[in-house]
Amino acid sequence: MKYNIQLVGVGGQGVLLASAVLGNAAVVEGLEVAMSEVHGMAQRGGSVQCSVRMGREILSPLIPLGGADLLLGFEPVETCRSLNMINEDSHIVTNVTPVVPISVSAGQDKYPPVDEVLTAIRDVNPNLIAMDATALAVKAGKAITANSVLIGAISAVKGFPLSKDRMLESLLEVVPAKARDINVRAFELGYQEAKGAEP
Repeated sequence: MKYNIQLVGVGGQGVLLASAVLGNAAVVEGLEVAMSEVHGMAQRGGSVQCSVRMGREILSPLIPLGGADLLLGFEPVETCRSLNMINEDSHIVTNVTPVVPISVSAGQDKYPPVDEVLTAIRDVNPNLIAMDATALAVKAGKAITANSVLIGAISAVKGFPLSKDRMLESLLEVVPAKARDINVRAFELGYQEAKGAEP
């Protein structure tokens, strides 16, 4: 068994934390894990990409083009930019809340309508679960827990190799004790949203 997950977003969204949660959960399950990350001006809203490969005889941390079983997007345009990582059997989970780049804020560029971005994603692969993870995080108690919403969501994806309980346990190992309850709520909201939206 091998399973490849590509995580994409922008700096400050918790992409690296989510990759650590995935990696730790896989190790506890007795799987080999290889991870890589690419981030430029991540603290200033730049792109962040992480690869998590789990299974047996993982020889490289890099996922080949078209080799991701799951694409987890924390930001819709970043998800769209990474469609070369998936194939027709892949699953995609993305947050629909945009993070507007500085160039857009400065009036030098335009952010595409989110509906058009999601249509472009579905045109490549209809196995898409698109959710407002940020709104669900606010419902849980804090917008910053959107990454926990998305971690919960991927736990509900068909064919995902790690159990919901294992993923939640791994998440709670990395969040502060005072934030446990809010992250449990966020995780559960993401799980239920994805379960109801599975294509």
